[in-house]
Amino acid sequence: MYNNELNAEIEAFERRLKELKSKADKYLGELKSDVASIRERDPAARNDAEVLLLYPGLHAVMAHRIANKLYRQKKYFAARAVSQWARNITGIEIHPAATIGKGLFIDHGCAVVIGETTIIGDNCTIYQGATLGGTGKHVGKRHPTIGNNVMIGAGAKVLGPITIGDNSKIAAGAVVLKDIPENSTAVGVPARVVRGKTVEPAQTLDQLNVPDPVAQELSALRQRIEELESKLDK
Repeated sequence: MYNNELNAEIEAFERRLKELKSKADKYLGELKSDVASIRERDPAARNDAEVLLLYPGLHAVMAHRIANKLYRQKKYFAARAVSQWARNITGIEIHPAATIGKGLFIDHGCAVVIGETTIIGDNCTIYQGATLGGTGKHVGKRHPTIGNNVMIGAGAKVLGPITIGDNSKIAAGAVVLKDIPENSTAVGVPARVVRGKTVEPAQTLDQLNVPDPVAQELSALRQRIEELESKLDK
């Protein structure tokens, strides 16, 4: 009897050990993927150790994974405690209930806010001062859904239960209140959409060469006037 109980305890311990090893391997794999993703997108990143130890955006995402797991286990106070600790350390506020995909790169990160019902896809990039928040008039799903490979520029505000399509860019300082189709660029206050083959995936991280919709419309209007003048001359 004693041997049977001992064997059962050993087997239970071994199962638990395998579970812990599996979880550790999973978290380590996610961490390696995040570090590699940041090094691919940030020319200032010199090596893995620098990214792992000195990048607050990575630290905020790592803390969020812990907070999110606690939140899903209904340990709400502990989840908020972890998220607020991370906010105090990194300057990045992510609600523990937010859903974040793999490869999120929060560059610089100071004053980034990600609301409770936000959903972020894979391989997205968010620059400092960006807000993924609510408008104050919605209940339930009240924060944005961000697709894959989306870039959100510095100081941009994406507000309400709207959807940002895959491979889109939100220009620095833009205020987005409506859905943005995939492969598009949103510019201005309130944001206006630019579409076309010239829009590249957000992985380019290019905040400089963002199309200006007002300039494009003025150019189109000028061209139309020239066409009408040409017809009048004829």
